[in-house]
Amino acid sequence: MKIVIGKGSCGLAAGALKVEKSIREALTGGEGIEVKSAGCVGMCFLEPIVDVYDDGGVKKTYVKVNEDVAREIVKNARGEDNEADKHLLSSDDEEFLTRQTRVALRNCGVIDPEDIDEYIEKGGYEAVRKALEEMTPDQVIDEIKASGLAGRGGAGFPTWFKWRAARQAEGDVKYVICNADEGDPGAFMDRAVIEGDPHSLIEGMIIAAYAIGASEGVVYARAEYPLAIKRLEKALEQAREKGFLGEKFDIYVKAGAGAFVCGEETALIASLEGERGTPRLKPPFPAQKGFWQKPSNINNVETYANVPWIIQNGGGAFSAMGSENSKGTKVFALTGKIKNGGLVEIPMGATIRDVIFGIGAGIKDDRPFKAVQMGGPSGGCIPAELVDTIIDYKEIAATGAIMGSGGMVVMDEATCMVDMARFFLDFTRKESCGKCVHCRIGTKRMLEILTRVTEGRGKDGDIELLESIGKDIKEGSLCGLGQTAPNPVLTTIKYFRHEYEAHIYDKRCTAKHCAALLTFSIENEKCVGCSACAKNCPVGAIDGAPRAPHEIDLEKCVKCRKCVEVCHFDAVSVY
Repeated sequence: MKIVIGKGSCGLAAGALKVEKSIREALTGGEGIEVKSAGCVGMCFLEPIVDVYDDGGVKKTYVKVNEDVAREIVKNARGEDNEADKHLLSSDDEEFLTRQTRVALRNCGVIDPEDIDEYIEKGGYEAVRKALEEMTPDQVIDEIKASGLAGRGGAGFPTWFKWRAARQAEGDVKYVICNADEGDPGAFMDRAVIEGDPHSLIEGMIIAAYAIGASEGVVYARAEYPLAIKRLEKALEQAREKGFLGEKFDIYVKAGAGAFVCGEETALIASLEGERGTPRLKPPFPAQKGFWQKPSNINNVETYANVPWIIQNGGGAFSAMGSENSKGTKVFALTGKIKNGGLVEIPMGATIRDVIFGIGAGIKDDRPFKAVQMGGPSGGCIPAELVDTIIDYKEIAATGAIMGSGGMVVMDEATCMVDMARFFLDFTRKESCGKCVHCRIGTKRMLEILTRVTEGRGKDGDIELLESIGKDIKEGSLCGLGQTAPNPVLTTIKYFRHEYEAHIYDKRCTAKHCAALLTFSIENEKCVGCSACAKNCPVGAIDGAPRAPHEIDLEKCVKCRKCVEVCHFDAVSVY
């Protein structure tokens, strides 16, 4: 028998280490039960998760496990009682996984990421053997071309084209680089792959190195991913011990300092070389002159993780899973006002509705769906009326958003689209490297306007000015950060212009979010005088006798919403 504890970052944050300790303490040692670890299976909303495999390999999955449940799981495994079965994964929640098609995430949550033998038992490194023994480098590239695999980092550029360009480039030394600098707020796809299945990344990079003729590989990872880096370093050591890495090709890890702009490949290369992470003009492209001016191929984690599966199963099998414009599967981090948040992998061609209402089970508290932000801070907002949009590069771009690396932030009716645009623009303004005048100054000017609008100081012409500046930033910026930074603003103006107009002309936030535009009052007929609001008001702005209607002193009120949160009688009105 085997007990497997989910120990991705989400599981650890939810208490997986305490669960593991309880399980190990409850085991006497004579049961013949092995305790193992796994990465995140994707059901972050149900962590901590524990899988129990019986002697025949039949699995039981327990969710939201605490220390008491952990001890019951051990009793159940011994056959003593069935109390733990109350915490088994429900059939409804199981649909979170059964509705997916998992390629990049095929081993996440299934194998121990720190045990190379488990990866090999699942067919790991067979694709490397096949490529090296049965295929020429050109045949490998042709297979990737047949798959239709495009870069999963956001640009969607054909992977085979970059590989062939690097192969054909002249140079005695070539590099394979992995971009694991995942900086989008709310995105954690690459982290989860490295934490849960680091060998799929390593194997993909080995195959890429063989295809282009590279002798060295580098994984540029965010320093904020300590667990991912630790597991990747251990996986690299194990791969060297097994002979998959060595003198002909090896990989090392470089921890980046967390600059969002270093997700752009030329800025990433500059950072690798010890320089400030700023983009440069292209051409020459990295395939011709990249790391240390040598031919270099750069793909992100998810792209490389797909490669072993493609080589093993054939490019046609991968291509068959996609849409006409985009092939294969795509991983998304489903976050925000969603019931079931986590990692989702779906075939290209599925709809936004399939993800949000099929896999994610809809909006929290069954509130109306308002929009989804796709593509991270440089992406755009897709409104509810476009929920049946097909997920592929072309169709998503047609909405004004971008696929990006795979962030999908769901918003309900309580989200102010103006303030949301301000939030994302504030992020890109801070992360701008400052090299381009349009990006450096333009994002600051746009942020100033948006801040005025959300504070009730908007004026006639602000909307048109935002559109004009946004257009100039997109046209005048050197890299993808500046070229896409205005997207959240421009898409919210396109689809939610009425909210901007309400802020500017009516001095009203329709989502009842922007504090400067809100007024709080207590309805006498609903107030029972329980004094909960007065006791919790941080500035003493609420007064009233016990069991009598209370009042809010608007001069003192700081609009913190605490009274709304603590009132059990819905007596506090916000307008």
